[in-house]
Amino acid sequence: MTLIQSDALYIEQDDDLARCCAEWLRLPYVAIDTEFQRTETFFPIAGLIQVGDGERAYLIDPLAIRDWHPLVEVLLSPNVIKVLHSCSEDLEVFHHLCGTVPQPLFDTQLAAAYLGMEFSMGYSRLVQAILNVELPKGETRSDWLQRPLSPTQLKYAVDDALHLAELYKVLAPRIEEAGFTAWLLEDTAEQCRCAGSVSDPETAYMQIKQAWRLKPEELAILKPLAAWREREARARDQARNRLLREATLCPLAQRQPDSLQALSRIEDMHPRSVRQDGETVLELIRKGAETPRSEWPERLPEPLPADAQRLLKSLKKVGQRHAQRLGIAPEIMLRKKVLEAMVRTGYPNGPYCLPDELIGWRRTLMGEELLAVANGNQGASNAD
Repeated sequence: MTLIQSDALYIEQDDDLARCCAEWLRLPYVAIDTEFQRTETFFPIAGLIQVGDGERAYLIDPLAIRDWHPLVEVLLSPNVIKVLHSCSEDLEVFHHLCGTVPQPLFDTQLAAAYLGMEFSMGYSRLVQAILNVELPKGETRSDWLQRPLSPTQLKYAVDDALHLAELYKVLAPRIEEAGFTAWLLEDTAEQCRCAGSVSDPETAYMQIKQAWRLKPEELAILKPLAAWREREARARDQARNRLLREATLCPLAQRQPDSLQALSRIEDMHPRSVRQDGETVLELIRKGAETPRSEWPERLPEPLPADAQRLLKSLKKVGQRHAQRLGIAPEIMLRKKVLEAMVRTGYPNGPYCLPDELIGWRRTLMGEELLAVANGNQGASNAD
């Protein structure tokens, strides 16, 4: 280990990491952040991992470390809370780097929202609001894969780990006092579960933005195209849109080009995609067009029409009332995708039921009230 300042160590040896991890396993929490690069790759490339124990910062060099088992033990220890901020991308970094994600997890951004602060508050603004410290912004987009890291990069990374631990010391007692610790950990556990799952390439077509416009016979072409794109992006570690832009997928399924020349005329089709994978794309289109009618995918649901907005707003107000009563940021109560899923269970004439997307404490707290509002029995909806 290298001492880079009085309260910070740089770790680039496996045995040093193992010794530190053994110490961290005895702590109630560790603060963790990552710096990574992800421009043209499918997976994020870890450039640095910062750990704060409340007194000192540790900078782990993922370009030098080979044995991640000691850190995995820390990440999975049920006795050590892992503190991160707005951690969705960090979870991807850990899942790719060492095959797991940190849990139990305390997200300081989520904690701030539970305490009624601004929803999705950035790290710098939260540090300013809670610790009255103004962080420099110069290194947020610097090259974290370069070696050696610059003195300003090192200071930025050290400050991140130290301040994140300080945030936890302030926010955790407030969350506990408000009675929201179990809810927050339930939310982050669900986030970890989703981060650890791998999406099925065979359902990738359902996530294409304009796929709902396609007929079943066109979806039969879109489905193998999207599945191939998903598998190849992973196999080549290449960004999906660098392989084949999403904006081209629906036009390919509709126009069904049968030559490289016709393929190159598709709007947004990159010449590189035609050159490298054009023949494969054409073959996928040909095979998709030969799909028997009995195997055509069903049409995807259309976006909810404008006249569904009235019901959506009524359901949203249920969450807003509870948020106001509890002092929680309203955006945290009921996400739009949950409300839309509920409307789809019975639109337009009902009856409506609770969707699978409504889970945990939200289902317990608001489920009956949402049903009452959706199905017209609103007398119970005001019983806060």
